[in-house]
Amino acid sequence: MSQATLPRDDKCNGWYQLLDAPAPARRLNSSESADWLVIGAGFTGLAAARRVAELRPHDRVVLLEALRVGQGASGRNTGFVIDLPHKRDLEGDDLAHKQKVLSLNRAAVDDLETLVRRHRIDCGWSRAGKYQGAVGERGLQYLDHYETLLKEFDYPYRRLARDELAPILGTRHYAGAIYTANTALMQPAALVRGLGETLPGNVELYEHTPVVTLARSAGQWCATTPEGEVRATRLLLGSNIYAREFGFLKHRMLPVMTFASMTCALNDEEMALFSTAPHHFGLTPADHAGTTVRLTPDRRLIIRNQYRFVPRYHDDLAERTRIRKGHRDSFEARYPSLAHVPFEATWGGACGLSRNYTAFFGRVGDAAWMSGVHQSVGAARGTISGKLLAELATGEDSDQLADMLAISGRPAINPPEPFLSLGVKARMKQAAWASRSEM
Repeated sequence: MSQATLPRDDKCNGWYQLLDAPAPARRLNSSESADWLVIGAGFTGLAAARRVAELRPHDRVVLLEALRVGQGASGRNTGFVIDLPHKRDLEGDDLAHKQKVLSLNRAAVDDLETLVRRHRIDCGWSRAGKYQGAVGERGLQYLDHYETLLKEFDYPYRRLARDELAPILGTRHYAGAIYTANTALMQPAALVRGLGETLPGNVELYEHTPVVTLARSAGQWCATTPEGEVRATRLLLGSNIYAREFGFLKHRMLPVMTFASMTCALNDEEMALFSTAPHHFGLTPADHAGTTVRLTPDRRLIIRNQYRFVPRYHDDLAERTRIRKGHRDSFEARYPSLAHVPFEATWGGACGLSRNYTAFFGRVGDAAWMSGVHQSVGAARGTISGKLLAELATGEDSDQLADMLAISGRPAINPPEPFLSLGVKARMKQAAWASRSEM
């Protein structure tokens, strides 16, 4: 049995602050029995709970979320659901591996789009595609490499120069970009909340119900919470980095937090910078350590950059002041005429990385399965892997499941502390320094 460090909400998530107040949370305050226990109501846990409920309509499924749905990491990303193999997956030599990743990511985009339309989830969903942008010479070299990979992969794209980009992005800051069409953009907190509100009837969702201890005895899993407990035959873990609190992949995950700042809504005069429809976009950096930029359908600009290693999953509020200043510098470098526009929120979101850039999918114990360590692409990978995790646990078989097993592996073991923290922090500082021209 292990005592867990509990998730907490810092009340800084700009996406969540834009939502209407939810109905009062349903908390677990009793002892319950279930066929399935799912821990974590982010993209992975929601997809797993939905799918197992569909496959086993007469089973009782209990889903526990430590916060409110949308307050955690899945509601804190920049709102991309990307179909392309990401970063090092795209750079590999195994074309069949890339095709499997692409097929699974596209299935995730399609699945989410189907649910958004079926349940009329108001989350600004748009197949707007994405731009991969370069600021200077370093970024252009990365962009050239990215173009080579897309050609080898036979993936359609369009390359744009500064003059073509300026009316779309509202700035001449970018020397070039590559546009790919199949990425979806959305409001992540709204999407995740909507997915939580539309689960099948045999799923019971409890919020503000963190798991304090988790143990297995007498052929059952027992999760204790501050006010109750759940005993279940089978366990599905969608808690990502928090899974190590219960002993799963304990020395194989690197909890890293990325940060974003969001402006207030721009007025008509300020929006005149963006003269090319549809007047919203998403841009990721050609240099991986650069800056992500989004213009949302409700006219807000978002800047995301900077990473921190967070062994206890939470950031330092004093450090966040420095991060916000960095965001301000990046914002004003791109939009000097909008220097008067304030940020309304600055927040961080934790993700799980591994030293060998490998995500995990599969069994982690007796009647226990987990998907996690998604390498910063949790919206797509979490969605499809959660769905397939339920299929794996229920004995289903499919080409998609075979592909997921084929592209998954075992994250590398981390060195012990203090060497781990020293190494990760040094690597991040080096990357930030090398990429400063693209920030």
